[in-house]
Amino acid sequence: MAGGKETPRQKMIGMMYLVLTALLALQVNSAILLKFRTLDEALMGANSKTANSTKAQIEDMEKKAAETKLPKDLARVETGKQVQVKADELVTYINSLRTDIIKRSGGFGEDGVTYANPSAEDAVAMEMIGAGNNKNPGKAKELKKRLDDYVAYIKQYAPTAAPLALDAKEDPIARKDEHQKNKDFAELNFGNTPMVAALAVLAEKENAVRRYESEALGMISGQLGKEIIKFDKISTAVSAESKVVAAGTKYKAEMYLTASSSQLTPVMTARGQRLQIKDGKGQVEFTAQAGAYDKEGNSKQTWEGVITIKRDGKDSTFTVKQEYVVAKPVMQIQSASVQALYLNCGNKLSVQVPALGSVYDPSFTASGAQVIKGAAKGEVTLIPNAKDVKLSVASGGNKIGDQDFKVRLIPKPEIVVTAGGRPIDFKRGMASPGPREISISAKPDESFKNFLPEDARYRVTQFEIALVRGKRPVGAPQTINGNSINLNAYAAQAQPNDRYMVEVKQVQRMNFRQQVETVAGIQNTLFNIPLN
Repeated sequence: MAGGKETPRQKMIGMMYLVLTALLALQVNSAILLKFRTLDEALMGANSKTANSTKAQIEDMEKKAAETKLPKDLARVETGKQVQVKADELVTYINSLRTDIIKRSGGFGEDGVTYANPSAEDAVAMEMIGAGNNKNPGKAKELKKRLDDYVAYIKQYAPTAAPLALDAKEDPIARKDEHQKNKDFAELNFGNTPMVAALAVLAEKENAVRRYESEALGMISGQLGKEIIKFDKISTAVSAESKVVAAGTKYKAEMYLTASSSQLTPVMTARGQRLQIKDGKGQVEFTAQAGAYDKEGNSKQTWEGVITIKRDGKDSTFTVKQEYVVAKPVMQIQSASVQALYLNCGNKLSVQVPALGSVYDPSFTASGAQVIKGAAKGEVTLIPNAKDVKLSVASGGNKIGDQDFKVRLIPKPEIVVTAGGRPIDFKRGMASPGPREISISAKPDESFKNFLPEDARYRVTQFEIALVRGKRPVGAPQTINGNSINLNAYAAQAQPNDRYMVEVKQVQRMNFRQQVETVAGIQNTLFNIPLN
């Protein structure tokens, strides 16, 4: 239970508290009041289980002390019981506040289950905040004092215990809220607070008290029998010169017995960092790094460790030194077009480093491009904004390598004019009075479309058409905001040797982010359709 790690139940309670904080900021309605009560009941249920767990911790400590029969262990059990008494006293006080709040708000309804007035903000304020004078200071002030005193007491056994009664300026969430940051503990937790929400706040405080109690008992329990060294775990071990051996060479290893004690609490460090201990064995884990590699891509490194145990009240220290080889990781980059990227397009890459296996945790940065990390491991999208791009890859904060890319411009789409679904032959023209309808489309470059189909979506959004006789238009040219036009109105005027003049004014492209941009360099593209 010791240390900074939380159990799944404690994580669940922390999440409940965040939900409680969010609910307090909402406008209150019956549905939210019901959620407050559900949250309160869930917290109280968890508190009951935690209380039972701490009782089991005391019983386990008593059994261990009876086995060791050491005076120091008996004293530690008494210390644990005193920790339990302190927690019980504070929990009893908190539960008395719950009873007082329920009573002041009208108690229970006729069914004996639901509350008579679950909102009752005024009743909560009078009970917990009071009138702000010496005659009626409110009970939140006394609650804050007791919580602060408890944390000061418990920190001697659980040093990581954080304050439980914060003013808004000390709360990491409330201090950022303009409406909350100037409130004290009482106003922050019980001001404008429905009765059921106040009960949930008290339930959360009780849970924190029980959590600190359990953490403190875990720290004390860990000291039991530390003066006795009993090697009760024996196992075999093998130390080989290398796990990889070439055919025709000798394999060399040492085989031996190891012993450890389940009651021993050694302190182990490696490379200056304290280790987590499992079954008496320090778990050495660090990210391998090397400044230089040999021609085969390997770099020999060493690490040192220290093991310290108590023997006869004195520290005994043992030193470990181990060699290892760091192999240079090789990046594998896969893409439809890996040699060059397209400007302002979503170029999707898959960057894998097989040598790192399951520990591969990539992060990406780039010069000359925006980076979007993909959902799957190693997937990244580069959006170039310069002619050259350098992609930098790291894993777990350690640099793996760089990859340079050239950037090419997006090829211009081909403008296609069709009549009746067929392309128009501009040299031969069409029989007078010409087509009844024409459509204009922008066809992407085939290679570009195959590489980046989501960036190769074009449409003609504006063009101008006129019926021309000789050198003069018949009537005013017509601007079309779209990609097609019905020519029935023109057909009545069309004569042999006339021509339709079509001028493309605007083409747009939709990219992979569903954003639309105007394609440059295509405007004022002119087509003439002769009428025979």
